[in-house]
Amino acid sequence: MPERQAGRPPGEETGLGHRHSRRRRRRARREPPQTLRRVAACLPRHGPRDARRGASALDVCEKVVKAFEEDPLFNAGKGAVYTAEGKHSLDACIMDGSNLKLGAVAGVRTVKHPISCARLVMEKTKHVLLVREGAEEFAQKMGLEIVPNSYFDTPGRKKQLDDAKKGNGEPEEGGGTVGCVCLDQKGNLAAATSTGGMSGVMAGRVGDTPICGAGTYANNRTCAVSGTGTGEQFIRHNVAHTISALMEYKGMNARQAADEVVINILSKGNGGVIGVSRTGEIAMPFNTAGMMRAAADASGRMELGFGKETKQEPAK
Repeated sequence: MPERQAGRPPGEETGLGHRHSRRRRRRARREPPQTLRRVAACLPRHGPRDARRGASALDVCEKVVKAFEEDPLFNAGKGAVYTAEGKHSLDACIMDGSNLKLGAVAGVRTVKHPISCARLVMEKTKHVLLVREGAEEFAQKMGLEIVPNSYFDTPGRKKQLDDAKKGNGEPEEGGGTVGCVCLDQKGNLAAATSTGGMSGVMAGRVGDTPICGAGTYANNRTCAVSGTGTGEQFIRHNVAHTISALMEYKGMNARQAADEVVINILSKGNGGVIGVSRTGEIAMPFNTAGMMRAAADASGRMELGFGKETKQEPAK
């Protein structure tokens, strides 16, 4: 990724699709390519193509995250991890950088697309965060699709919980969380994040995803950021907003600010972020064994990565 892409016109940049892994480095090389292919397939369908047609950053972010919520390979929507009580508890957040409005939901169990519910919280209420039953009642009133909690079940996640209970599983804190950040043609930024949380956590636990400034943040003056990792650490360090603040008050560019927080402030293994600045500069640092990530623009250029290496696809 070039250090700066300020020369590109607004709307050309979209960074999306993060998913981190705490697996040991020798296992990281065996990360299923199928997952990365799913991310790559999502880009042209829901990202730059829509931005090129004039879609807003908010629309692009919601559409991309909804696609991930329907894919059982990710820990968001279908495919969410289980809590200790054997249920799924979903969090999501979306933020509009043009006016700092945001909407979030936490602990929902029956909303098929938490990210759409979060957007409706932003646009149809005076609030920013609704939780559990209140969020689900609101989703029903808004006509969103409601599903039984078992809809989110997948055999792989069930085995992960069973292994953890037996003491055989490795921790996967926040692994599989999905997010999207976008800069649209009008120069507006947006960020969206959705997650099933951490496997085997206490009932009622909420991580960083629905917390403004922790796992999700967007501000047209600086950048849009979506994070994945150990939620408690992202909340303690207010990760997403801190990246924005370093840009605004210390004059750092997006990559400098993101690296400062992810590499120098967070502890190794805590996670990573994707971010795009108001000038189109993209940053995707992580301090785990790997982070599934992708970046694309309206010219057809696309970059994919999991470990340190990033594969660049030619423009189409």
